[in-house]
Amino acid sequence: MNTNALIGDLAWILLLGSIVTLLFKKLKQPVVLGYILAGFLASPKFTYLPSISNLENIEFWAELGIVILMFCLGLEFSFKKLLNSGSSAIVTALIIITGMTLAGFGVGCLLHLNTINCIFLGGMISMSSTTIILKSLTDLGLRQNKFATMVLSVLIIEDLFAVLMLVLLSSLAMGDVKGMELLFSVGKLLFFLIIWFIVGVYVIPSMLVRLKGYLNNETLLVVSMALCFAMAVFSVSCGFSLELGAFVMGSILAGTMAAERIEHVVVPVKDLFGSVFFISVGMMVDPVVLATYWGEILILAVVVIVGMIIFGTLGMLVTGQSLKVAMESGFTLTQIGEFSFIIASLGMSLGVLEPSLYPIIVAVSVITIFTTPYFIKMAKPAYNLVLPRLPKGLHFLIDRYSKQTADSSETKRLWREILGRYMWRIVLYSVILLAIILVSREYFFPFMEGMFHEWGHLAATVLTLVAMSPFLVALSFSSTKPDERMKLHQTASFYDVPLVAMRIVRYVVAMMFTVYFVTLSYRPVVGWIVGVCFFMLILIFASSKLMSRYKKMEDRFMDNLNIRENTRSGRNNNLVDDLHQAYIQVGPNSIFVGDRLKDSGLRHDYGVSVSSIQRGQMMIPLPGGDTRIFPGDILGVIGNDEQIKALNDDIERDEQNFSERIVPFKHVELRSILLTPNSPIVDVPLRDTNIRDDFRSMLIKVHRNGDYFEPRPDTILRPGDVIWAVGDADYLPRMK
Repeated sequence: MNTNALIGDLAWILLLGSIVTLLFKKLKQPVVLGYILAGFLASPKFTYLPSISNLENIEFWAELGIVILMFCLGLEFSFKKLLNSGSSAIVTALIIITGMTLAGFGVGCLLHLNTINCIFLGGMISMSSTTIILKSLTDLGLRQNKFATMVLSVLIIEDLFAVLMLVLLSSLAMGDVKGMELLFSVGKLLFFLIIWFIVGVYVIPSMLVRLKGYLNNETLLVVSMALCFAMAVFSVSCGFSLELGAFVMGSILAGTMAAERIEHVVVPVKDLFGSVFFISVGMMVDPVVLATYWGEILILAVVVIVGMIIFGTLGMLVTGQSLKVAMESGFTLTQIGEFSFIIASLGMSLGVLEPSLYPIIVAVSVITIFTTPYFIKMAKPAYNLVLPRLPKGLHFLIDRYSKQTADSSETKRLWREILGRYMWRIVLYSVILLAIILVSREYFFPFMEGMFHEWGHLAATVLTLVAMSPFLVALSFSSTKPDERMKLHQTASFYDVPLVAMRIVRYVVAMMFTVYFVTLSYRPVVGWIVGVCFFMLILIFASSKLMSRYKKMEDRFMDNLNIRENTRSGRNNNLVDDLHQAYIQVGPNSIFVGDRLKDSGLRHDYGVSVSSIQRGQMMIPLPGGDTRIFPGDILGVIGNDEQIKALNDDIERDEQNFSERIVPFKHVELRSILLTPNSPIVDVPLRDTNIRDDFRSMLIKVHRNGDYFEPRPDTILRPGDVIWAVGDADYLPRMK
C-alpha cells in the first residue's frame, strides 16, 4: 500500500505538472512558475481537486531532486572555476549575507519580535535559492552570460557559509555561543572539502580514462549517479548536507573529459526530479496564511527583493565588476528558497521560533520565487534606465575602479599569483598531513599495537612519519619558478626578502607537524627532540628518489586537474617539433556542425589537420574531406600552440555567445501575404530588405500576375504581389 501511494502521488503531481507547464509554455511564461502552481493545485489546501495522500512521499522525491540539481550544477562549475572567481565571490557573498541579515533583524524589530527571532529572520532572508536561480537562468537561456557565472559563484559560496550559519544560530538559540566551536566547524568544513577535492581529482579522472572504452550512455549514467549519491551519503556521515556532497562530486567530474557526456545523460533525470522539487514548493502555499499575514508577507517580500538588488549590485561593484554585470547579478538574486526553510525548521525544532514565522517565510519564498524570472528580465531595462541618469562623476568612478581592478600592474599580478600559490600549498599539504595523522591515530595505531604489542606503537610511529615525509618535503621546498624569480629580480632589488621569509614559514609549519605527531605518541620532550631531528634529516638527506616520487604524484594531480584543458590544447601530447595532438569536442552550437571537413575551414583558416573523429563508441581514423561534423564529435586535431589555441578560443566564443544570438520565436508558420503600397519590403531589392533579421522570416515563393516564381536577391517586390513566407507568426503581418 505504501508503494502504491508513493507511485500514485508521483503520478498525480506529474500529471498536473505536465498540464500546467504546457499551458505556461503556450503563454510564454517561465516553466518553474507552472510547477509552483501545479504544486498548489495538488496540495490539500486546494479542495477542488484530489490531493496527494502523503506529503512525506513528495518530500522524498523533492529531496532527491535537490541532490540531482546540485550535482548538475557542480558539473558546470568545476573547482578550478570556483578558485578563479573565489575572492570576488567571497566578498560579494559576505556583503549580501551581512546586509540582508541586518535588514531582516531590522524588520523583525519593526514587527515586535524578540531578539532571537529577529536574528533567525535575518538568517532566513540572507541567502538566495541556488536551485531556483539555476532553473530560471536555464529556462531563459542565460546560463552562458558573464553575470550568470558570477551569480553561481556567489551562490556556491553562500551554500558554504550556510553550514557555518546553522552552527552559529544553534549556539545563539541555546544561549551558548562558543567561538572555538564555530572555528572548529570552519576548520572541519575546509578540511573535508580539501580532502574530497584532492582524493577526487587524484583518483576519478584517471579511473574514467581507464574505463573510457566501457562507458556507453547507460553505464556512464549508472557510474555518475553512483558517484553522486555515494558522495552525498558520505557528506552526511561527515556532518554536512546531501546537497554539498552532490555538488562536490559534480565539481570533481566537471574537470574530466566526460563532463559533457555525463551532463547529457543526467539531464532527463534532473528534469524529472527537479520538477518534483519545484512542485513541492508550490504545495507550501497556504491561502489562509496569505490572508492573515498579508502585511508582514508583503513587507518581507519587498525587503528581500529590494535588499538583494542593492546588496548584490553593491557587492559586484566592490569586486570590480561593471555596472551592467553588477545590476544583472543583483536582479537575479531577488528570492529566498530552500535554505530559509532549513533555518525555519531549525528554529522550530529548538523551540525558539514564533510559530507564525514559518508559514510567513514560506509565503515570502513562494512570492519571490514567482517573481524571480521577471526580475531577471528587468535587469537590462533597469540598467538602460539608470545609466543615462547616473551622475557623470559616479559613472566615471565606477568605470575607473572596474578598470583598475582588472588592469593591475604585472608585478602586482605576479606577487598575487606567488602568494596565492604559497598559501594554497601550505593549506593543501597541511590538510593532507593532518589527514594522515588522524587516520593513523584512529585506525593504524590500534591495528599495529594489536598485531605487535609493545613494538607496534613504535612501528606505527615510524611508518606514519615515512608516509608524511613526501608531503613534508613538498611543504618545505620553494613554490616559485625560476622565471618568476628572474622577473622579480628585474623589478625590485629586495625581492628575495619576502621569499626567504616565506621559506622560513614553510620550514616552521613542516617542522611543527613532525613535532606535533611525535608528541601525540610520546612525551613533549621526546616529540621536540625526535621531531626536529627527523625534519632536519629529511631536509639534508631527501633523496632524489623521494623527490621524484613526490614530483610524479604532483604531476598526476595537476594533469588530472587540468585534464580538459590539456586534452583540448594537446599540451601533454607532443608530436614532432612544436606540433601537438589535441582532442576538441564539438558542441551542439558550434559553427562547424553539419559542415564537411573540406568546407569547415579547419585546415584553411586555422592550419590544423583532423587525424580522427570519435563519435560515441565509434572511432573514425583519418576521416576524408567529405566526412561531416556532428554535434558531440571529438576531433583529434594536429597543430601548433597558436593554431590550437585560436581554434579553442573561437569554439568557446561561439558557445558563450550562442544564447545572445538566439531569437525567441512564438511559433513558425507558413503564410501568404498580400503586399500593400505601405509595405516596408516593396520597391527595393530583396538583398536590401534584411527580411531574415527584421521580420524573422524567409521568402519561399512570389505570386505575380498569375505566375509563381522563386525570389532572388535582386528581385524587387511590388504592391499587389502575394508572397509566401515562413517565420515568426508575430512578425509575418509586419511585411504587409
